[in-house]
Amino acid sequence: MKIDWVALGSVFGVSLGVAVGLVALFTLGIAGLSRRERAVAEGHGGGSLAVTGAYACFAACAAAVAYGIYLIVA
Repeated sequence: MKIDWVALGSVFGVSLGVAVGLVALFTLGIAGLSRRERAVAEGHGGGSLAVTGAYACFAACAAAVAYGIYLIVA
């Protein structure tokens, strides 16, 4: 049995990159929601831009997960 180390390393690198990217994107969404909460608590308004950005981050995370599931099932 011969292992293709280059292909294995490529899969590892892409998997690591996508995992780190998804965690960073989700973290940006959480940060956006916390900025909205801080703005409301301080009485500076609703922070609608932060909420819109947070929902966009969460939607991108959901799309990436759905695409991964599609790749596995198909």
